[in-house]
Amino acid sequence: MTRVVLVYESKYGNTKLVAKTIAEGVREVGGIETILCEVKEVDFDKILDYDVILIGSLNHLGRPLRSVRKFIEKLGKLNLEGKQIAVFDTYIGSDFEKTVKKMEKRISEKVPGLKLMVPGLSIKVQGIKGPILDEELPRCKDFGRKIVTQIST
Repeated sequence: MTRVVLVYESKYGNTKLVAKTIAEGVREVGGIETILCEVKEVDFDKILDYDVILIGSLNHLGRPLRSVRKFIEKLGKLNLEGKQIAVFDTYIGSDFEKTVKKMEKRISEKVPGLKLMVPGLSIKVQGIKGPILDEELPRCKDFGRKIVTQIST
């Protein structure tokens, strides 16, 4: 069975909601074990057990949170050859895809063995504390379903 882990950091619950909704999209397809995990709770001894790693962060001053950047650094110390990855973020204002692009760049530099599955997902929230715009949540489910179609077998 394919295993997917969604690792995220969320301050006000918006990025967590995005992670949960992406997981719903993955689960709709079926046959895939999906785990949600806050970045501070990740057990690096078990990361190798997953086929796909999804990483999410809110946009903090145009980049991912420090905990997410450190998580990516730690991934670079593991042999993740053949594993797949995708990223997502939440943002306000005009920072569309800013954090996603920085996470993708950092991953390509620090963890070259990982294969980027799809371009990252950037979800807009209304103000610093949210909520997520209503029209954005269906995009999260679609992203989850798209991840499943891209999984290498």
